[in-house]
Amino acid sequence: MAEVITVDDFPGYLAKPAGECKGGLIIVHEVWGLSDHMKDVTERFAAEGYLALAPDLLSETGIYEKVTPGLAEDLFNPETRNQAQPKIRELMTPLQEPGFGEQTVKKLRACFDYLAKDEMTGGQVAIVGFCFGGTYAFGLAAAERHLKAAVPFYGHSDQSVEQLKDINCPILAFYGEKDERLITALPELKHKMSEAGVDFTAQVYPNCGHAFFNDTNRFAYNEAAAKDAWQKTLDFLAAHI
Repeated sequence: MAEVITVDDFPGYLAKPAGECKGGLIIVHEVWGLSDHMKDVTERFAAEGYLALAPDLLSETGIYEKVTPGLAEDLFNPETRNQAQPKIRELMTPLQEPGFGEQTVKKLRACFDYLAKDEMTGGQVAIVGFCFGGTYAFGLAAAERHLKAAVPFYGHSDQSVEQLKDINCPILAFYGEKDERLITALPELKHKMSEAGVDFTAQVYPNCGHAFFNDTNRFAYNEAAAKDAWQKTLDFLAAHI
């Protein structure tokens, strides 16, 4: 069962397990927002036994009015990428505003509190995020010491070593080897995680780029990697919450 709810003053999509609940799970969407794809992913986690909450973190930015049909595919299609990139840069402008990151982490902490207080979860809450959401999965891990696990898919971590020391949960991060910007930054991230004492595991899939888990994007999706990452995510969550 799934429904649209309000957490504090922003919307979210809540999917409940049919049987026994294994814990609470925050699902953080890609930069395209709370799409049908992300609602489907949320329902898939609920079917695995989690009380899954996907907050809409972009509802106040005006982004939805600017996302045209096919824009995500155009960005990944080599023939249309150059035309799509200026549109993406314009789309991202609200996310660069001062205070946006702080407010977004605040919303995620509200989601954590919502799930932690639900008797179904027993206070056991983890986070899974994709792209934009992967970045903020790192962000919540550094901000909420009671988080049980974090699974960022192709997210960026810009925290300092001192900020990473606040992370109190294991992290399993997924990347595609063709995702050049993140792969280039990964060795330094591993070093910083090690220095901060974080239990950090990075899984890099060959012949994959960014957004390889998104089965609605024919230019990005990699079925083999997506299936393997899904199972590894379920195993990781089962081990920690």
